[in-house]
Amino acid sequence: MEGFADSLQAMKAKGRAVIGCFPLYPPLELLHSFGLTPVVLWGMEPGPAGLARSDRHIQPYACRVARCLTEFVLSPGYGLMDALFMYNACDTLRNLPEILEGALRERGRPLPVFRIHIPAVSLHREEAARYMEARIKGLIADLAAFTGRQFSEQAFLRSIRLYRRQRSLSRDLQIQAARGGLRFADFSEALMTACRLPVEDHVALLEKTLEKAGAASHGGGMDKRRAVMISGILPPPRGLIEAMEASGLVIAANDIAALARSCSSSAAESSDAAAYYTEFYRDHSPCPTILFSSDRRLEAIRDEVMRHDIRGVVFAGEKFCEYEYFEYPYLAGMLEEMGVRSLFIETGADGALSPDVYKTRIETFARMLDT
Repeated sequence: MEGFADSLQAMKAKGRAVIGCFPLYPPLELLHSFGLTPVVLWGMEPGPAGLARSDRHIQPYACRVARCLTEFVLSPGYGLMDALFMYNACDTLRNLPEILEGALRERGRPLPVFRIHIPAVSLHREEAARYMEARIKGLIADLAAFTGRQFSEQAFLRSIRLYRRQRSLSRDLQIQAARGGLRFADFSEALMTACRLPVEDHVALLEKTLEKAGAASHGGGMDKRRAVMISGILPPPRGLIEAMEASGLVIAANDIAALARSCSSSAAESSDAAAYYTEFYRDHSPCPTILFSSDRRLEAIRDEVMRHDIRGVVFAGEKFCEYEYFEYPYLAGMLEEMGVRSLFIETGADGALSPDVYKTRIETFARMLDT
């Protein structure tokens, strides 16, 4: 959390208007086109003070993501953001706007909170698409009133191209990680750094990292005998990733919401923001936080497993994330039918598994792949 706060402080020192975004897939291009600096506040760990402020408002059996977000806004990030943006990504986050608005008023510095509601039914349905377009148009009007700017098609297109570049570089870096150009833990950190940087700076960082990774790449492809895929909302702790690599597992693909699911989806360029985001959410990489897309999860996982010749899947589950826990039995059952092994490891705000436990479970799983 302290690292996030330092980054926001640096942005504020440069005169940037920062908007903190809670769900993983906010309309970044639109926010950016209005002159705002959107930061996706994910991947934080509790600081030395723990989650004392958050625990006054969020029950301890909520997921780490919601508790850390709340703690950050109310404590180390307090006073560093100009606004917040949220949408209904899950039951917990659905209720956070009112909780935070009340808590911030109590502290004496309320923030504007922008929000949209993504339909729970497929946006291929005409009435759902119309509803989504209306929500985006309403958000545009709210942003115009807040920033004093009018929506600019040219600025929106520039922002689209900038974020498309970021996602393209992220995908390229993932390929280099699979080829041995950099360790998966370093790849993960390079992408998660986007949470703490303006997109322009993150693009520059990705370009530099990709150049180094290309020079270091083995170019010989991957060892398929222990090829695995990691799935989850957030990347696993670095210690878990290092234990996987030390055991000989080859991380050939990932289905992590903050990594692959975030960088794999872009709508076609369009100056019509309402149409752009209707397509963006309609065709987004399947994720249980976009409820209607969950119907495509089994097919998407199956395709990735077959495309990368995956032998095992490691699910890094967020404790108390009911969306992940509801779908895991179905995914594990499908993988078993395919002859692919799976391992579930749970992490949370109340402390991760010790390195020794990671090591034992991962080494056992790696040996099972050899049988």
